[in-house]
Amino acid sequence: MIPVMEFRQFSEQQPAFRVLKPWWDVFTDYLSVIMLMIGVFGCTLQVMQDKIICLPQRVAPAANKSDLEVALFPEPQSNVPVGTKELTGLKTDLDLQQYSFINQMCYEKAIHPYAKYFPYLVLIHTLIFMVCSNFWFKFPGSSSKIEHFISMLGKCFDSPWTTRALSEVSGENPEEKVPKKSTTARSNVVMSPEEETLENTQSLRSIPEKILVVDKPSASVLDKKEGEQAKALFEKVKKFRLHVEEGDILYLMYVRQTVFKVFKFLLIIGYNSSFVNKVQNSVQCKVDIQDMTGYNDFECNHTMAHLFSKLSYCYLCLVAVYGLTSLYTSYWLFYRSLKEYSFEYVRQETGINDIPDVKNDFAFMLHMIDQYDPLYSKRFAVFLSEVSENKLKQLNLNHEWTAEKLRQKLQTNTNNRLELQLFMLPGLPDTVFELTELQSLKLEIINNVTIPASISQLENLQELSLCQCSLKLHTTAVSFLKENLKVLRVKFDDNRELPNWLYGLRNLEELYLTGSLSPDASKNIVFESLREMKCLKTLCLKSNLTKIPQSIVDVSSHLQRLYLRNDGTKLVMLNNLKKMSNLIELELLRCDLERIPHAIFSLSNLQELDLKENNLRSIEEIISFQHLRKLTCLKLWYNSIMYIPEHIKKLGSLERLYFSHNKIEILPSHLFLCNKLRYLDLSNNDIRFIPPEIGVLQSLQYFSVTCNKIENLPDELFFCKKLKTLKLGKNSLSILSPKISYLAQLSCLELRGNHFEVLPQELGCCRALKRSGLIVEETLFETLPSDIRNQMKVE
Repeated sequence: MIPVMEFRQFSEQQPAFRVLKPWWDVFTDYLSVIMLMIGVFGCTLQVMQDKIICLPQRVAPAANKSDLEVALFPEPQSNVPVGTKELTGLKTDLDLQQYSFINQMCYEKAIHPYAKYFPYLVLIHTLIFMVCSNFWFKFPGSSSKIEHFISMLGKCFDSPWTTRALSEVSGENPEEKVPKKSTTARSNVVMSPEEETLENTQSLRSIPEKILVVDKPSASVLDKKEGEQAKALFEKVKKFRLHVEEGDILYLMYVRQTVFKVFKFLLIIGYNSSFVNKVQNSVQCKVDIQDMTGYNDFECNHTMAHLFSKLSYCYLCLVAVYGLTSLYTSYWLFYRSLKEYSFEYVRQETGINDIPDVKNDFAFMLHMIDQYDPLYSKRFAVFLSEVSENKLKQLNLNHEWTAEKLRQKLQTNTNNRLELQLFMLPGLPDTVFELTELQSLKLEIINNVTIPASISQLENLQELSLCQCSLKLHTTAVSFLKENLKVLRVKFDDNRELPNWLYGLRNLEELYLTGSLSPDASKNIVFESLREMKCLKTLCLKSNLTKIPQSIVDVSSHLQRLYLRNDGTKLVMLNNLKKMSNLIELELLRCDLERIPHAIFSLSNLQELDLKENNLRSIEEIISFQHLRKLTCLKLWYNSIMYIPEHIKKLGSLERLYFSHNKIEILPSHLFLCNKLRYLDLSNNDIRFIPPEIGVLQSLQYFSVTCNKIENLPDELFFCKKLKTLKLGKNSLSILSPKISYLAQLSCLELRGNHFEVLPQELGCCRALKRSGLIVEETLFETLPSDIRNQMKVE
């Protein structure tokens, strides 16, 4: 007999796939096995036993034979001895071979095809059912998705993070939760009564029924390896969801195979019901073989008919149950919306409110899993939650960035504050808030930054820098920053990304905003009111503004420093500057200004003005600066200024003057009537001559004329005995006057790029000048006497 196990390859599948087999598929699989056994049993009987037994039928009794028949078929003479009783019965005079021939002929001609091939039909139909039931597990387009899904499902189900996430309180957003580090850390966090009540309530929710856990920190802590594995699972689930939700091949394959099974069921029921009565025990057979056997009519017995009849009825019942189950499956497929899956129940039960609903094949597989065990979907849903992923990232961050490691990254910034800079991290480690000595926090390109209430532990924090960071704050953190933050720097891509809480920082003193705006936004730029910033003294906007925002006027009464740094966009409508009467410093950088704005001349308290990198060609308006009696620094560098007007002499209060990187050819002698000048930069111009009036500048400490066309230096230059820095590089000088010895305080001298052959020995009188401060070619330095060289090399 053929063993049923020989057919296992038709239905064999991975054991893990059982989670995608609902009860009706399992039930129909068992029905298929029973039907397969019926088919195999019937086929075995067909092969191993006689199929039919036939006997000839006489047309007329032997007594009525004609003389011809008697002559042709004489009665055989009996050789039975006298006294022995002869056996009686119908004699056919047929041998065994003739009977075998008659049986075969009658089986082929008289037996109905259904009665002959019933076992084979059962076997074929059953195999088709089995293949159809598992076809979507084998089809390449669907099996690959199923294998990936089953693999992830098992890992998600067994992941330690799943257990932890379901056991923790997950009902509120991370920014509304206070990290529970220790009793000591929590004692420093000020919470409102409502927040405290909410936290206590949610803590009770995390305690399983009938079980009270006092403190079990070790049970919820993942090691680094487990954390990394869970992180990888989040990425796999995210990519798999994105891929699978694009199509519905799994759903269509399952629908098609179910519809096919229903059609097959109807076909089998239809023709079986018609032919089942054709399976008969007694069969009349008429075969024209009289010349071979002497008979044409035979009475046959189909030996398997009785058993096959019972098997066929049993098979029909099984097919009927199979078909009804398939009809129920069809009803389930078309009645319910299986291409959409909602985690509403899971969200309510677990408290993880951000689990997204899914669609298409992803939704269909989850519906199938629910038929196996809804717990799988519940545990799998943890890896669809962004809140859960952020918590895991936070845990991994805390493992990687310990307080000791962060403390090693502390540096002192330009404002002499102890600063921690974090770059391109997946989040903000909670351990940052353990660095109580921290004064400045700089975050660059960090997504999903959540600042909890524990920031209040950083009592010394005064400066915060955010560079392309999406930030969320706990309400307690907002209150803390309002009271403590002094300096805020924000770099954004769109002004809508600016956090709303920054407008309420009432103790903020310095605000730096950097970001490009669209052309329409730059024309209609509207920042929210800065009126609450009562202490704001410095405001820097690095963008592409076309006008000064009206919101700046709100702080004009106490604003002291305003920096507008455009990207070359023309800045117009500067009348709002007149209202900023308390400005001390004003910078208009790359604003495409062709003239000095008249509004500036109203700023009576202005001390420093920077018009760097504009398009200034003429500065005739400079005479109006005489009204700005406090102006001490004027920066007109990186423009296209051709000449300096004579009335610059009226700016008697100037101490620093920047004219570098222009197109100036002639220096007016009136320039040196600004006798308070301490810093004069005329580098990168086309100057050929320095007037001797430069000797008037007795307060001059810094003088630079590098990258010009100067051939001679006036001796009066060396009367400026307070000079500490003298830059003469890249000119056409060939002689350096020995009067250089007058400059006893000189500490930096640049001579490189000229035509000097020797250096004067009088450089030795410049006691403050060292080798590091003497910028000159090495060969030229060697022309000095050895004792002077040695003197300069001693630092």
